Amino acid sequence: MTKERKTEIIKTYAKGENDTGSTAVQVALLTERINELTEHLKFHKKDEHSRRGLLNMVGKRKSLLRYLENRNIEEYRDLIAKLGIRK
Repeated sequence: MTKERKTEIIKTYAKGENDTGSTAVQVALLTERINELTEHLKFHKKDEHSRRGLLNMVGKRKSLLRYLENRNIEEYRDLIAKLGIRK
């Protein structure tokens, strides 16, 4: 992920001007990295180290989404709709 893409994602999902660590921003960044790593693994099927990292990222995103669902259900629904994550 390039620096420009990362700042674009942060601007899109941030709640305020200096917001870089809210749950929505973290989930959006993890989703982008997960998508990139999924494409990588399509060509490099035996790359088990990257696969393990992918599974860790998916687990982290899942726990962040669960937290957001319990705290603010409307924001959670809006976020999964924007990101195209099925639930």
